[in-house]
Amino acid sequence: MELYIVRHGEVSHNVLKQYNTKDEDLTKIGVKQAEKLRDKIKDINFDVIISSPLIRAKHTAKILNINDKKMFTDNRIKERDCGDLSGKSLAATNRVEYWNYNTKIRYGTSEDIKLFFNRVFNFLEELKTKDYKIVLIVAHSGVSKAFSAYFDGLGDGKFLNRGLKNCEIKKYYLWKNIN
Repeated sequence: MELYIVRHGEVSHNVLKQYNTKDEDLTKIGVKQAEKLRDKIKDINFDVIISSPLIRAKHTAKILNINDKKMFTDNRIKERDCGDLSGKSLAATNRVEYWNYNTKIRYGTSEDIKLFFNRVFNFLEELKTKDYKIVLIVAHSGVSKAFSAYFDGLGDGKFLNRGLKNCEIKKYYLWKNIN
């Protein structure tokens, strides 16, 4: 199965460089980013589009759905919950440690990175059971980091720089398990 993952377009907390759990929509720039990507991928014949249920991802998916394909959401590809860091500057944490799979540091009530990655891995394992040929996933930077861990391995466990930028797309191949 060809699997394309896209990070949603720009939102205000990206511009402000803040953690945020607020379910916010795209900025005008975010809409333009999605439209530009839509023009770039318009000839890819996706079987289905699966989006995070957050507004920014759903709006991006809607813009990208030029061929009116079936779309649905899945809670397992929501962004990592930053908990009580919401509204705080990204500088409030050591970002390398926040995105370190092997860290022992807990940042308030933020979702544990291992639990977050496992949630995304569970989504990917279930996707292997489907008969899709080409799938578009619209999600978040953190989800793209988890995809990187799943497909490319944990490596040194540091994922800060392994995520997608707004409306960046990456292709993976997901193979079914053969019993």
